[in-house]
Amino acid sequence: MTLPLIIYRSLRQHALSTLVTAGGIALACGLLMTVWVVKTQSQTTFTQTTSGFDAVVGARGSKLQLVLNAIFHLEASPGNVSAPDFEQVRRMPMVKTAIPIAVGDNLRGYRIVGTIPALFETVEYAPGRKFAVQAGGKLFALDGREAVAGSFAAERLGLKVGDRFNPFHGLAFDAQNKHDDEFVVTGILEPTNTPADRVIWIPLRGVQMMAGHDPKAANDISAILVQLRSQAAGPMLDLMFNKQGNRLTFAWPVAAIIAELFGKIAWFDQVLALVAYLVALVAAGSVLASIYNSMNARRRDLAILRALGARRRTIFGAVVAEAACIGALGSAVGFGIYFGLLTGVASVIRAQTGVVLDTAAGHPVLWICPLAMIALCALGGVVPAFKAYRTPVAETLAPVS
Repeated sequence: MTLPLIIYRSLRQHALSTLVTAGGIALACGLLMTVWVVKTQSQTTFTQTTSGFDAVVGARGSKLQLVLNAIFHLEASPGNVSAPDFEQVRRMPMVKTAIPIAVGDNLRGYRIVGTIPALFETVEYAPGRKFAVQAGGKLFALDGREAVAGSFAAERLGLKVGDRFNPFHGLAFDAQNKHDDEFVVTGILEPTNTPADRVIWIPLRGVQMMAGHDPKAANDISAILVQLRSQAAGPMLDLMFNKQGNRLTFAWPVAAIIAELFGKIAWFDQVLALVAYLVALVAAGSVLASIYNSMNARRRDLAILRALGARRRTIFGAVVAEAACIGALGSAVGFGIYFGLLTGVASVIRAQTGVVLDTAAGHPVLWICPLAMIALCALGGVVPAFKAYRTPVAETLAPVS
């Protein structure tokens, strides 16, 4: 019991420096775990979020912009697709399903998207899962002034079945740009944990014929969500639209395009990880400095322990173990910081994109990081431990004249 008692009394005696140092370790540990988990969770979740579609067809422009606009409802449309072009895509033998969408309006910041009922009736947004309307509601009619609200948008806007609203022109909310057209909410979608939860869905013609929109583009759409009959159709349509054509863009495959986005912002993850590593090194240095600077105050205590029979290796082990205990304490608190940061980041990602991260999912970094921090702190305790190891008993206990 000698070693644990020595460690306990030393930690209690230097409680303030212990807590401050452990706080730095907790911050480093929590930040490192959050960076790695958010990075891997986001990339996995976003690349798997395709809403059940293989590709997006839109006006000539950026594939990434098309996907972000049509699948994630984040970007503006690069342009319009004419009705004849939509019919051409819809009738292609290689195309299984073609769903048109039209964007350009919002309801107090939440995007309004025009589409057709087939999106909800036939498409599986995930394997074996179709969109469903909550009890007491129904889908909108093909040409009606009706709306179906995504679960997250309905919650934030306080919408319920029977409510009426007027859309606002543009993708950004401006109270001055209110449309005269009125829509009634006929249903609220069950939560899907996809970007569809943040959208107010109305009939395609509701967007096209809304007062204030360009009458020349009354039959145009913003993009076409496409399901292919086979994966072999992807390269063929890519060649047809992107290489041989010059009017439309075929964004395929959706997951690969989103993966490219994460590749472009990888530098940001690296910066956050570098900051966390630096914090970890500073925290380990704090352990070294804290224990080393207290060695002079401990010299007599250590000499008394040696005089009472404690071996040099016991003293050495006690100091290293004390440093490791500070690391363990900081790592334990770091889990609290990790869960707090992860919950906050996941909440922001859901609010901005509709994508939901699994905050309860495991990751190797959740055990690698705490163990690494404990080992790093123990390493930081080696120098003061060596100093304690070399404490001369006779000289230290000799009376001062």
